Amino acid sequence: MRYRTLGRTGLRVSEVGIGGAPIGIPNYVEAWDPHAPSSASQVADLVAHAESLGYNYIDTAPGYGSGRGEEIVGRALRGRRSGWVLATKCGWRGAAADVVRSAEESLRRLETDCVDVLQLHGGDFTAADAEHIVHGGPLEGLTRLRDSGKARFLGVTAEEPVTLRPLIATGAFDIVQIRFNVLHQGAYDNILPEAARAGLGIVVMRSATSGLLPKLLRAASAEGAAAFEARCSLAELAINFVLSAPQVSVALVGMRRREEADANARLSDDAARRWDQGWLHDRFVHPGG
Repeated sequence: MRYRTLGRTGLRVSEVGIGGAPIGIPNYVEAWDPHAPSSASQVADLVAHAESLGYNYIDTAPGYGSGRGEEIVGRALRGRRSGWVLATKCGWRGAAADVVRSAEESLRRLETDCVDVLQLHGGDFTAADAEHIVHGGPLEGLTRLRDSGKARFLGVTAEEPVTLRPLIATGAFDIVQIRFNVLHQGAYDNILPEAARAGLGIVVMRSATSGLLPKLLRAASAEGAAAFEARCSLAELAINFVLSAPQVSVALVGMRRREEADANARLSDDAARRWDQGWLHDRFVHPGG
């Protein structure tokens, strides 16, 4: 496993992190019951194995199975919390007290006194949303939690990265978590360079497209998709695309099994497979080049 620096936090983090949505959400991407005893045991085995491979970043949220994802992660980190950078989230539509209450409930489920990264769990922010976050209480709530030692660093997540611009401009956040993958590449031209210039850690969600890429190819041609998969793993192609962006600190990948951790660690180790993102995004032909 290779490591990168999480922006101005200075934390050294595994460039592939465990994304917690599949852990807590029932039937996410594939059949899964997060309340089955075997599921919690399986995730505990995954986390222990991933740690042995060098993983040290795990991201979850109270919205992943109404808190069940956090409960499973908390159990999996028993006795090994110090070896992990733990990130979770909270809502942003309420007041400061709502943010504090949500985070304190997350700490209880996660069985810890402090999370390393606490993020506002967002999607597409309007100007009014950003105004509310900054002046309506959510940012105040995050700051209280940091100042009281319950969160080390503050972040915000967005499905549509460019809507983070007014929040990045405040200078209040240490980390942004954005959707950026082989199908959603818009952040390459705006938020990736802007967040990097601001010294922010950049965490990528949906690195493997949350199953969208293979579904799209199978819809176009099931035989063609199968033939492609026989030569090149779609998941590896997608994750390698994200890891090829030098601005990215962590590529989150949803995992439930140690075999998935093995495959993603091997992909991290094989740095020779990285692509030149400048070349990928160059739309022009250069004669003789």
